[in-house]
Amino acid sequence: MLNFEDVLNKYEPMISASLRKLNIYRDHDSFRQAARVALWHAWNRFDETKGNFTPFAYRSIRGAMLDEIKKENKFEEYVMQIEDEALVYIIETEFDVHYGATNGLAEALDILHPTERELIHWLFIEGFTLSECAERIGITVAGIKKRRQRILAKLRREFV
Repeated sequence: MLNFEDVLNKYEPMISASLRKLNIYRDHDSFRQAARVALWHAWNRFDETKGNFTPFAYRSIRGAMLDEIKKENKFEEYVMQIEDEALVYIIETEFDVHYGATNGLAEALDILHPTERELIHWLFIEGFTLSECAERIGITVAGIKKRRQRILAKLRREFV
């Protein structure tokens, strides 16, 4: 079989195609590196008596990218959870149920659209789950997560 540099050059288009197929639109370098490592492991483990290398390489590359997506999602979920807990603390100490506040939080909340304030109220004051909020609004849980992420980013920019 070829040396690994030749294998890598041959399968680099497969890595790029897998990135596109999985709709990976950011952190290309980390996903590409994970795929290259998976290709190297596949190249080392492959037994020529068992068949063609290409499908084995494809499954290894795709699996590594999916694992990387899972790791990224777990990390984002954990980071958002910590940020949510911090925001809950701020809201509970400075924000009453009627959207009043004792300091800069009121001004920060004023920049939010009324529907965004309502979502903040549901999530942090009333303690609704993401799925309950999604059901109330009529969108998916992923849509609620995205809205929450945008709202938190707006609030962070206001406090900086």
